[in-house]
Amino acid sequence: MPSYIVCSLYIIRLHMDIKIYFGEKIRKLRTEKWFSQEEFARKCWVHRTYMWLIERWETNITLENIEKIAKALNIENKDIF
Repeated sequence: MPSYIVCSLYIIRLHMDIKIYFGEKIRKLRTEKWFSQEEFARKCWVHRTYMWLIERWETNITLENIEKIAKALNIENKDIF
C-alpha cells in the first residue's frame, strides 16, 4: 500500500476522533447544565437536529457555531476543548 494512502487514512482517522471528542464534550457540558437538547439548541440559535448531529459526531461544526455554544454555556471557546 503506498504511503500517501496510509497517510490519508491516518488523517481521516484523526478527523473522526476529534468529532467524537467534541460531540461527547458538548453533550457532557450540556447535561451538566441540565439543558435538554432542544432547549440548548434554541439557546445556541441552531436547529435541534443540528445539535443532535453534533453530539452524534455526524457533522462538521463551524467556528461561529462553536462560539454560539460557548456563549450558551457561559464559557470561553477554549474551554470546550
